[in-house]
Amino acid sequence: MIYDKDIREPLFDFLDETFGKNRILEEKIIGSSRADVVMVTPEAIIGIEIKSDADTYARLKTQVKDYDKYYDLNFVVVGTSHVAHIEEHVPDYWGIITVEEVDNNLDFYILRRPEPNPKVTWKRKLEMLWRPEIAVLQDEFKMPKYREKSKKFVLTKVLERLENGKIDPKEFTLKMNELLIQRDYNSISETLKEYKLEKRKRIEEMENDPEKRLELERKREIARQNFGTHRRRRRRRRR
Repeated sequence: MIYDKDIREPLFDFLDETFGKNRILEEKIIGSSRADVVMVTPEAIIGIEIKSDADTYARLKTQVKDYDKYYDLNFVVVGTSHVAHIEEHVPDYWGIITVEEVDNNLDFYILRRPEPNPKVTWKRKLEMLWRPEIAVLQDEFKMPKYREKSKKFVLTKVLERLENGKIDPKEFTLKMNELLIQRDYNSISETLKEYKLEKRKRIEEMENDPEKRLELERKREIARQNFGTHRRRRRRRRR
């Protein structure tokens, strides 16, 4: 029996050989699921769900729905115990990779190549970005900086430009994916800290300017009202 922990490292080697330049991100939260592996290539973000011989299909239906929201392409990697029936449990646009033990080594085979995911949305894909990465893309595509605005607000503006054709989706994909491939987890915490300090400094400057302070207080009041409305709506839905 082949277990999940046995599959991962040999799988990464197989992906390197098959896809070339890529970046592997493991255990990413997506909706109510967790993606086992996310592989970023220059052209696509690929979700990979692992179903070892020890796994069941119990949660796969929900996992498929969550993967489909976020990734351009999706694969399921299955042990030999699942090969006969896996096609019944994933959409026909999902790719299938099989894994079996041969001469004490794991052998991987692409049983079915994935087709473009028809359900993926830019809104979900953009959520993968960190604020400093979004700032790089804003600069690259000549967007206003929106320094005082939230990440959610800025992503809305990016999404608008992608949807109305002001930003070429192919060009944006190449730049965004390159940022994800080059993401440095060691330095990003310091970058985020600097970004938050800069934002706090701008807020302090606004609070010290009478006119800007009034504008800041007005925005805070609008935010409080919106938050209260959102909470009331959630209560009504619970009932």
